[in-house]
Amino acid sequence: MITIVDTSLRDGMSSVSHKFTPEQVGAVARGLDQAGVRVIEVAHGIGIGASSIQYGLAAATDIEYVQAAVAAVDRADIAVLYVPGISTLATLDAVRDAGANTVRVATHCTEADCAEQPIRHARERGMRVMSFLMMSHKLEPAALAKQAAKLDSYGAQVIYVVDSAGALVPGSAGARVAALRDAVHADIGFHAHNNLGVGIGNALAAVENGATYIDGSLRGLGASAGNAQTEVLAAALERAGHPPRVDVFALIEVAENIIAPLMNEPQIIDETALLLGYSGLYSTFFHPAKRAAGKYGVPVRDLLLELGRREVIGGQEDMIIDVAAELSSRGRCEQ
Repeated sequence: MITIVDTSLRDGMSSVSHKFTPEQVGAVARGLDQAGVRVIEVAHGIGIGASSIQYGLAAATDIEYVQAAVAAVDRADIAVLYVPGISTLATLDAVRDAGANTVRVATHCTEADCAEQPIRHARERGMRVMSFLMMSHKLEPAALAKQAAKLDSYGAQVIYVVDSAGALVPGSAGARVAALRDAVHADIGFHAHNNLGVGIGNALAAVENGATYIDGSLRGLGASAGNAQTEVLAAALERAGHPPRVDVFALIEVAENIIAPLMNEPQIIDETALLLGYSGLYSTFFHPAKRAAGKYGVPVRDLLLELGRREVIGGQEDMIIDVAAELSSRGRCEQ
């Protein structure tokens, strides 16, 4: 049985500079709920507690977003993203009190142990816990499965292969899901980014290899090239013989009539988005890399390829500026 989790109102926040209003969140959540989506993720694009000058100021608080979504739905669960080091247990308790009943705890794929405290904390308070292994392309399937086993032991109920960079292709996505499926008791999820244009293909491969929770966002809204497109994902799953238990046509209506008018621009795979996937870089580097390339007068291609060579990961955003400045200085010396 496949469960679609829609992340338009969390990952999609990155595409609108975290400026969805509570009223807009309520309208989208209502449409998703009526279409049959049973898990809807909301709040700041980087996770609860992230609204700041560093990560971008949101139009409202996490509590206001959660309250708006909870008030708008009849059946769907409202989920939030928790990133250790950005989110706090106090913030988690506050959004739980506001009505969120699911938390998605996200760590880098090599740092599953950082998730133990929030997972246990949330489970003790009756929340459903999904756990993200971000940048999953950085580990081979067997090593990724060992990290997943830690999350399983802490009590995570769903463990995700997360393609944060959009660097996986169907074969490598499916292999990682299969490895987790053999290693843990929890359900397996998959979160795609579309930097190489195979977000839907990767999601289908994940399902074929045992994933039962699949993320999407309406119109593909999300960081850099965006996510697997929820309405397309639902249709593709149905055609592939994996009915997702949602109303495809109702999802299309929400995408066309509610989400599309809110978008600043179409979600496309431009040079920067493509190179993020090709280089295996975190999708949220999209805007900082463009700004740094412009400021220091270096080609964004050179900047991203160098960051990829250095295997820079989320949390090392300061390296974007450092490398851009270094490339600029090097270029002046060569002239």
